[in-house]
Amino acid sequence: MSNQRRGNWHKASGAEFGASQEMKLLQFFKSAKEVLKQYGHEDASFYFEQCEEHLRKGKSLTSESAGRILGV
Repeated sequence: MSNQRRGNWHKASGAEFGASQEMKLLQFFKSAKEVLKQYGHEDASFYFEQCEEHLRKGKSLTSESAGRILGV
């Protein structure tokens, strides 16, 4: 038996959504923004950019925050 105490344990960050899923979602918003801009859909591109920025700030996407993210 050891007299060393047990280490603290906690979930890794991003455990609820998954870091790889979050990165895929960020990449989707970025790609959609660029494709829309390329084809002249500036307004739609702006809204995808807003979602991308919201995620990059570490905030989550919820139905309550949708209007706030899109500025309506």
